[in-house]
Amino acid sequence: MQINSHNNDQNIGSIPPGQWHFENINDDLVQAEKYSEVLWESQTKYQEAKIIQGEFFGKSLVLDGKTQSTERDEFIYHESLIHPSFTTHENPRNIFIAGGGEGATAREILKYRTVRNVTMLDIDEEVVSACKKFLVNHHKGSLEDSRLKLIFDDARQYLEVTEDKYDIVVIDVPDPLETGPAYKLFTSEFYRLVHSRLNESGILVTQAGPTDPTSSDKCFTKVFNTISSEFNFSYPYHAHIPAFGTTWGFVIASNAHIANESKDIDFKLRKAGLYDLSMYDEVAHKGLFNLPKYLRKSIGNEKHVIKDNNPLFVD
Repeated sequence: MQINSHNNDQNIGSIPPGQWHFENINDDLVQAEKYSEVLWESQTKYQEAKIIQGEFFGKSLVLDGKTQSTERDEFIYHESLIHPSFTTHENPRNIFIAGGGEGATAREILKYRTVRNVTMLDIDEEVVSACKKFLVNHHKGSLEDSRLKLIFDDARQYLEVTEDKYDIVVIDVPDPLETGPAYKLFTSEFYRLVHSRLNESGILVTQAGPTDPTSSDKCFTKVFNTISSEFNFSYPYHAHIPAFGTTWGFVIASNAHIANESKDIDFKLRKAGLYDLSMYDEVAHKGLFNLPKYLRKSIGNEKHVIKDNNPLFVD
């Protein structure tokens, strides 16, 4: 929602002059950022999309009214999404990305010298083209890397027909909105499909929604419980993303044993030649996986498994 404060009525309250992007964090909380211009916007075939020039967070991608990433803090989200699984896997070579349109997910993956092939499926070519043009600080040329194969198609349909196997499958898609394109990538049937496309020691990692006390049981715990029903080993973790106005959850899963420990992570990062990370290291890893008591309790109480015939939709 965008509001020009000069046109607001008195019921909204005192808003400083200028154009503001308003986003509902939940039913009782709104976050607002002043922006100077809309760099690009479109009602694509799949979603309402825009890129704005924010005064605080910088350039931001917004899909269906929800901020996906911003220049100022996208490194927190993308380093949290990628590096715990890539430092866990002994030799990540063949990678699949569902989503990741900004190119920042691919950017982090391609930092690993072991990576030989990255297949990236994003359903919305119009959004990716806009990100290539306007979000250069996000992708930093990753979408042009020779190791990356970028395909504009439905990720689930692609996995259903491909015979390729992957070391790591990364799910970096928007929340499961009823009007959006991603909700079919949050069901037990989809996670079972991913499992069938993983190598023996393969790992799934996905973003899983907010983990604050008022929202964790609306998406995150259900996603974690659903993944846990399909994989032998699964680990939840979260990080605070300022632009999202909350902490954000992720899940790592595998049918092979995952040594989810912080030990030797700094050594592994140095060995991989990763000296430019701004968020993730051995100390940060411990914090990511040390969940607060309320969240552990919410996970323990969750019984819901998301199914194709009963999908999860968030507001």
